[in-house]
Amino acid sequence: MGGMGMGTLLLKDESYAIRGAVFEVYREMGCGFLEAVYQECMEKELEKQGIPFEAQKDLSLSYKGEPLEQIYKPDLICYGEIVLELKGVKNITPRHRAQVINYLKAANIRLGLLINFGSYPKATIERLVV
Repeated sequence: MGGMGMGTLLLKDESYAIRGAVFEVYREMGCGFLEAVYQECMEKELEKQGIPFEAQKDLSLSYKGEPLEQIYKPDLICYGEIVLELKGVKNITPRHRAQVINYLKAANIRLGLLINFGSYPKATIERLVV
């Protein structure tokens, strides 16, 4: 594993820390709760682990460089640059992925983590990079 080549994962250490928090919440709660429950648990766990985050922060969107009145409220933004979208569904669909990618592009953020607490036997985390 060499220096900062093309193979380097974007925000690798930060993503790793977030993964730890996600798996801790899943270990404690399991699957089957509403997304709002996982949201609250994640906020508590991120705080416990000293991971900086903002919950439901308004992000402005733009279209062809022009600001839109519509805003995007991601579930969580960690480290000021990683969007976390929390789901509690049986399966993540291409539509879920597309939605996160579209929001990332429109909000000019490069990395999103699509987190599903509804899957069994463990939570799933997908990295979406734009």
